[in-house]
Amino acid sequence: MPKVAYQLIHPERRTTSVVFASPHSGRDYPWHFIRRTNLNEHTVRSSEDAFVDQLFDSAPQFGAPFLKAGAPRAFIDLNRSDDELDPALIQGAQRQGHNPRVASGLGVVPRVVANGKAIYSGKITMAEAERRIAQYWRPYHEALQGQLDQAHLMFGEAILIDCHSMPHEAMDAVARSGIRRPEVVLGDRFGAAADETIVDRIEAAFRDAGLVVTRNTPFAGAYITQHYGRPLRRRHAVQVEIDRALYMNEQLIRPNGNFKSFRALLRGVIAELAKIGRPEKQSLAAE
Repeated sequence: MPKVAYQLIHPERRTTSVVFASPHSGRDYPWHFIRRTNLNEHTVRSSEDAFVDQLFDSAPQFGAPFLKAGAPRAFIDLNRSDDELDPALIQGAQRQGHNPRVASGLGVVPRVVANGKAIYSGKITMAEAERRIAQYWRPYHEALQGQLDQAHLMFGEAILIDCHSMPHEAMDAVARSGIRRPEVVLGDRFGAAADETIVDRIEAAFRDAGLVVTRNTPFAGAYITQHYGRPLRRRHAVQVEIDRALYMNEQLIRPNGNFKSFRALLRGVIAELAKIGRPEKQSLAAE
């Protein structure tokens, strides 16, 4: 089994209501899982948000906690509800209405990776699915809820930056001729998961760094933004999708020649994002 459900990196002193999290960058693939899958060790990583945890790991230096998954997405998907069980994969799972994520094989225990490639040749037991949820899904979400609750207690609000990456080809359908294709997609469930003024400031942080930003198309946010985003209660959640081609070779799943410079650019963005959740007097003092 993956060694840990998550890693939580605390700042020396918490100075912001912003919490950074990366639910899909886990890469601890247990040998028994690799042995059971139809896929080789390279292909099974195709749905992983590779290196996103490294891109955002400076967050604690700016007073914000950073939570990252230990288990990989192909093993357990932390951006799904724990009841999104796939009857086509899990023995005894019951179909509960039409869920397009589950129907496409992307439930809490995924049936496929990128491009619809099947992970297994048969089904897994309900006991196995429940074990993964109990050992990895629940601890991650308990830790995330705890950090957001603490932020709300300390600052009167909580702002979750849910960090992801997207295949370069994901923007093919929305890219328009003659215009720079979007490089960052912010998902706030079309305003249901975060206050517009906060999303505006998040967008400005990326735009000021020279990145092309769009909202909610084609990614509006999934379970995490839907579940944790409660703007009327001053709990905001925004999903951030970054084009993988900016920093990695998608075919080889390796950092490309731009990785260090892009990571440095994001460090400046992260500093600005942390400011969004910093009390005004504190921000003025820091400046």
